[in-house]
Amino acid sequence: MPKTHRYAVTVAWTGNTGAGTSDYRSYERRHEISTGALKPVIPGSSDPAFRGDPSRWNPEELLVASLSACHQLWYLHLCADAGIVVVGYVDRAEGLLREDADGSGRFERVILRPEVAVAPGSDLSKARELHALAHAKCFIASSVNFPVEHEPEIETAAENDPV
Repeated sequence: MPKTHRYAVTVAWTGNTGAGTSDYRSYERRHEISTGALKPVIPGSSDPAFRGDPSRWNPEELLVASLSACHQLWYLHLCADAGIVVVGYVDRAEGLLREDADGSGRFERVILRPEVAVAPGSDLSKARELHALAHAKCFIASSVNFPVEHEPEIETAAENDPV
C-alpha cells in the first residue's frame, strides 16, 4: 500500500524596506525558509540576475541541490545494500534554466556529476550501474518535467585512505 509523506515549510519574506512592493526596485528579495525549531533557517533570495542577494540561496540553487542530494542518498543506500563501500562522494551539479522574453522560464536540464571513491576491492562496474537505479528511485527526479542526467566518475580509493 502506498504511503503518503507530508513536508511543511514556512517561507517568510523579510525584504520589506519600508515601501513594500510599491515598485519593482523598492523591495529586497530576501526571505527565510524554516521548518521549525530543530533545523537552522535557510536564508533565501532571488538569483542576482533578478535583483537578489548573492550571499543567500535562491530557489534555482535549492532545486539543483535537492536533485543532487536525493540522488546521493539513494546511491549511498544502494551501494550499502550491494556491498560497495563508498568512502567519498562529491557532486558538482549544474542546472540549465532558460528565461523567456516575457520573464518566465523553465529548467531545460540538470546534470549531476558525482565523483565517487569506493574502497579497494569494490565492483566498479556495479558501482557505476547503481547510478541509474538511484536516478530511477529519486523522488525529486521523478517529480520534475525536465531531464536529470548523471555523469558519474568512479575511482578506487588508495589503500591507505580511511574507510
